[in-house]
Amino acid sequence: MSKVTVIVAAYNAEQFIGKCLDSLERQTLRDIQIVCSDDGSTDGTPRIIAGHARRDGRIRLVRSDVNRGLAKARNAALAAADGDYVCMLDADDWYSPDALEKAAAVLDANPLTGCVLFDCVLAYPDGRREPCRSKPFDVISGAEALVLSLDWSIHGIYMTRAEIHKKYPYDDACRLYSDENTTRMHYAASAEVRTCDGVYYYLQHPASATHKASALRFDRMRADASLRRHVAALGVGPEVTARLDNIAWLHLVDTYMFYHCHGRGLSRAERRAGLAEMRKAWAAADRKALDAAVARKFGYRPMPSWPLFRLEEWAYFTLRGLLGKNE
Repeated sequence: MSKVTVIVAAYNAEQFIGKCLDSLERQTLRDIQIVCSDDGSTDGTPRIIAGHARRDGRIRLVRSDVNRGLAKARNAALAAADGDYVCMLDADDWYSPDALEKAAAVLDANPLTGCVLFDCVLAYPDGRREPCRSKPFDVISGAEALVLSLDWSIHGIYMTRAEIHKKYPYDDACRLYSDENTTRMHYAASAEVRTCDGVYYYLQHPASATHKASALRFDRMRADASLRRHVAALGVGPEVTARLDNIAWLHLVDTYMFYHCHGRGLSRAERRAGLAEMRKAWAAADRKALDAAVARKFGYRPMPSWPLFRLEEWAYFTLRGLLGKNE
């Protein structure tokens, strides 16, 4: 058993994985397990991880011959975790040397605390550093943390108790947004959520999956549907459910903007699949739960039929494009 297990999922990350593992090997908390899950990399990533593992017995490599997606890669590492506490580190990010020690100390001292947020700092290739835009707090309830995470008023980079993480593994209903759903479930399952000043450095670069224009963006629809199902099982109040419905509706409109602006760069099959996902989300939306100001706004009205909703979105984003406001 270890005090902390760190999950590192990697795919073709040879440019970054060495720095990531160096930051873990230098942690002031020595009682850690590092489980690296290579998700079918075709570059030198597994070789670099194996080299670190030979020098440091705390590092374990779990490999997949095929690329299965981030959620499944992380869950493979989670299955091998033996720590009291669990956190993740993306293959292109790194921790301050005392980050794990500080987060674990908060969990040790507060038995009701389920999650401890790191101090997240955005790191840019040119050396710039910026704090994440996250609401400051010392301690809040898990229910409050869930609500604040819906629009990322607080971020989702944290350490949690192993029993919470293993009860709620990474959501594999979607590829690109699995960690967002998992974060919210962990917050909801926690009596308390606290913070520490150990730093997580979050690299910002165009190669990141979240910065690419790809059909994975349509996963947002499945992710929102999955989150609603999971949160409903926890028996949250109607205010939280209504908030989820409103966020999901905003995501639908935002995803349609992506389709409008970038659809020509996708294959015909990808466009058809994306439209099908958006239509499911439109049909499943609870129109009565939508904020009146949103439901009345041009471009956001639910509309009585799918063809009329598509016509509204086409007109809205065409006009925005003429004004140079589309992304």
